Order: sequence, then structure tokens, then C-alpha cells
Amino acid sequence: MSSENNDEPSPSPTKKTNNNNTNNSDSESDVNNEHLIGNVQRVAIVPPNYEGKPKKGHLIFDASFECGNLGRIDYVNDYEYDLFIRPDTCCPRFRCWFLFTVENVKADQRVIFHIVNFSKAKSLYRDGMTPLVKSTSRKRWQRLPTRNVFYYRSPDHRKNYVMSFTFCFDREDDVYQFAYSFPYTYTKLQNYLESIDQRQFDYFQRRPLVYSV
Repeated sequence: MSSENNDEPSPSPTKKTNNNNTNNSDSESDVNNEHLIGNVQRVAIVPPNYEGKPKKGHLIFDASFECGNLGRIDYVNDYEYDLFIRPDTCCPRFRCWFLFTVENVKADQRVIFHIVNFSKAKSLYRDGMTPLVKSTSRKRWQRLPTRNVFYYRSPDHRKNYVMSFTFCFDREDDVYQFAYSFPYTYTKLQNYLESIDQRQFDYFQRRPLVYSV
């Protein structure tokens, strides 16, 4: 369930200022961010030394919803942002999935997002796969053009694998959502199984297989 489908009022954004912290002097643990705790929740990224409320064009990031994953954002400049994804719960060195929203944009605002802590050397992004995007006015997922997506080893991030993509926001009032691939939430799965269960097929039984911790 994405944040734009939430009927509850959204909390006020938290303002965050920082410089580009992902240079060659970074420690490996900082780049990999194995200890990121929790997803960002409506964090507004503003330039260093900026004072006052975030204004239009100061992007607000959110991943505090089911399937969301984004643990940290570093401001590079007005057009670039370094994004850190959180690792898998039971495998802290595996970092692949991302899903987050961006809002408070300006029309025709162009940005470059760098996801800087992927753990995989081999990725379908190197073979033409691209991230997905949709917005509140366009409900269907669409893939970004291949010419706008780059997967490479970055000397600025201790030669870690980085996926960079460019995007131009075209509608100021939209909330944009970006994903590694098509999300399929636990809630959606349970609703689907419930719909089958209600049809009372003789050959269908539903029962727990295992309980997670």
C-alpha cells in the first residue's frame, strides 16, 4: 500500500540538511549502511545552511509504508541525491529492493538519483532492466527509458555498485513512486487468498505453513 492511498492525514515533513557524505574518505560501513534502522518518513531534503520551512522543489521522501525501503538520503546538489537502501532483515549484507515516494516537486524539475549501496555485482540493470515509476495522476507502473539508467562501479563510493537514473517531474501536485520492480505486498496476497477462500472450492484449503519470528 503506497502512501498516496493512505486515508489518514500525512505527518508534517521532517527537514534534513546535509552535505555529500559519500566521497572517497567514507568508511566502508558508512557506504554500505548495514545498520540503517527504519525507513525515512516524510523527510524534506534541503540545501546546507538553509533555514525556514521547505519550499517547492525541496523534495520530500517517504518509505514508511508496506514494502517501502529507503533508509537515508544525502543531498549532493540541487539536482543530485545519494540514496541508501536498507538491507534484508535476515541477511544484513544483501541490499537490492527499493520502493519510495517523492513529492513537493516543481514542474519540469530534473533530478539524478544515485542508489549507492547495492550489494550485487551482477544485476539485470546491466542488461537493460530499468526502475519503475508511477504517480497519483498516472496509476499504472511504467519503466524508465534505458537511456536514463546507469549501473556501474563508482570511484566516488569506494568502487561500490551504484545505480543512477535521471527523471523529470512534470506535475507539481503529484506524488511520484519509484520501485526496483513491481511491488506485491503481503496485504495484497492475503486479500487475493481470501477472495479464493470465499468461493469455497472443494479442492482448495488454506492453512498456515509456518510462523515467522
